[in-house]
Amino acid sequence: MTLSAVLTVLFSYLLGAIPAAAWVARTRGVDIRTVGSGNSGATNVQRSLGNGPGLAVALFDILKGVLAVLAAYQLDLGLPIMAACGVAAVIGHNFSPFLRFRGGKGVATTFGAVAALLPVAGLAFFVIFMATVWLTRFVSAGSILAAVAAAFTAFLVGPGWLGLVVTALAALLIWQHRDNVSRLTAGNERRFGQKS
Repeated sequence: MTLSAVLTVLFSYLLGAIPAAAWVARTRGVDIRTVGSGNSGATNVQRSLGNGPGLAVALFDILKGVLAVLAAYQLDLGLPIMAACGVAAVIGHNFSPFLRFRGGKGVATTFGAVAALLPVAGLAFFVIFMATVWLTRFVSAGSILAAVAAAFTAFLVGPGWLGLVVTALAALLIWQHRDNVSRLTAGNERRFGQKS
């Protein structure tokens, strides 16, 4: 791996680590880690502060994943480094050094990275997420099913190794939602629009 590739992956990690949810909440005088689910992500911001701040955080988090991949693309580092940058952005988001290595669950940043790497898989992610949330009002269920759909699509249309990368991102996303899975099973998961 060249020095430029290493630096770009590091840049991607730091880009992903930018805690948009925490910073947006702070402008409202709120520590997002102490309200709602305590998660530093768009859904908790939406539940705690409203649709506007939640949407702003979601868009910024998506952009982090997209920009990380595009940075490697612009430097002509090749698809494997582009994938590494996408993964680094997601890891930075989930384990941000700015939040003592805590963060969000990586849904928006994963979507951004996958969409930039493999647009068809990104489309599958978006469609399944929106359909599931519309039908069930569960963001967590939509996120999990969308990640699985993206991984399946990546294996269908992309090189096998990239399918493995997207599957790894999907597995991380599902692991980050393990508490949500427990609540879904128990029947006490909050629905979209339900306040914290």
